Amino acid sequence: MKAKHFPISTSVLDLIEKTTPTHYHVYDEAGIVENTRRLAKAFSWNPGFRNYFAVKATPNPSILAILKAEGSGADCSSMAELVLAERVGLRGLDIMFTSNDTPDVEFRKACELGAIVNFDDITHIAAVERACGALPPVVCCRFNPGKVKAGNTIIGRPEEAKYGFTREQMLDGYRLLKAKGVTRFGMHTMVASNELNPDYFVETARILFELAAEIRATVGIDFEFINLGGGIGIPYRPEQEPVDLERVGAGVRRECERILLAAGMPMPRIVMECGRMITGPAGWLVSRVLHIKRTYKTYAGLDACMANLMRPALYGAYHHISVVGKENAPCDTLYDVTGSLCEKNDKFAIDRMLPRLEPGDRVVIHDTGAHGHAMGFNYNGKLRSPEWLIRADGVPQLIRRGETLDDLFATLDCGIATR
Repeated sequence: MKAKHFPISTSVLDLIEKTTPTHYHVYDEAGIVENTRRLAKAFSWNPGFRNYFAVKATPNPSILAILKAEGSGADCSSMAELVLAERVGLRGLDIMFTSNDTPDVEFRKACELGAIVNFDDITHIAAVERACGALPPVVCCRFNPGKVKAGNTIIGRPEEAKYGFTREQMLDGYRLLKAKGVTRFGMHTMVASNELNPDYFVETARILFELAAEIRATVGIDFEFINLGGGIGIPYRPEQEPVDLERVGAGVRRECERILLAAGMPMPRIVMECGRMITGPAGWLVSRVLHIKRTYKTYAGLDACMANLMRPALYGAYHHISVVGKENAPCDTLYDVTGSLCEKNDKFAIDRMLPRLEPGDRVVIHDTGAHGHAMGFNYNGKLRSPEWLIRADGVPQLIRRGETLDDLFATLDCGIATR
């Protein structure tokens, strides 16, 4: 089997484990910066290009601070994400608020910060006006293309998704916003997740550009920016290749010139909301083998579980597994790699060929830098793990301590049984 490279040395792992034994998530600052710059370079032809990092992917202020320094904004979808962006110094047009089924208090917080509000439904225009007393100066509407655009296995078919306006609602929505005095507009869609086909994103841009041209002609507004969404996937499997970002950037430029500029429209800022491709490949879950069990199958039981990485159980997703110190050993033993939850699908891998494992072996699960720790939970009273960042100079920094039982019980009234 083709291997994946794990760039963090054993000596650095040993240093981390002097204070926080396994399991933990670890991120590589240099890799995060490299991915951010690669995306920006692919769209350097667009003077206003900006990525609004999807905070949901890796909601940690140390990560957001790195991305802020690289010029990224924040794509937020909840109160906590808005506050997290605020606490690292992002405000105003640095924030894109894309939410759904949104309580008034979150709309008010977004407006207080001066964020771009991305409406998910035409009824939310009145909801924001009621909640905030006025509409924000810069607004956006989220387009759901329905059957015009195919989705993929993670995000599903657009026509079945709860998100966004129909085409007719987009026209009506912008007419309404214009009538209410709004003068600054954007447009948005998000129709795929973890997509590896570069042409998918070019086609998405074409659909948005054509709609933008139609709305300009019929409603009489220009668009400051067009948000192509995120969804750029990463090669979770060793045999997969990363998305050709240069091809995506060149294709989007071609469609922009062919559709928008040819119609006499000013060049809009192209923005995106990528999270997975920025931090995903630059993060790993480090664990150790606790037990080897041989019954009808051979199980390698880890000290981590699906509470620390739920993608394999939730989606059947593949995550590559390396065994530290056995990188060159033959993968000649078949395992199910499991955790300790009382759930039969608590498995990181099923029927995976790995080197022969022993209790105490250090195991690295790859590509967990996005939607890894962030999707964690406390079922069975499992405690969420620490997060470490390997700084650009190679020094490890603890950026989130692990949970304790006191944290877990802090919201409970533990004295009730003795009353």
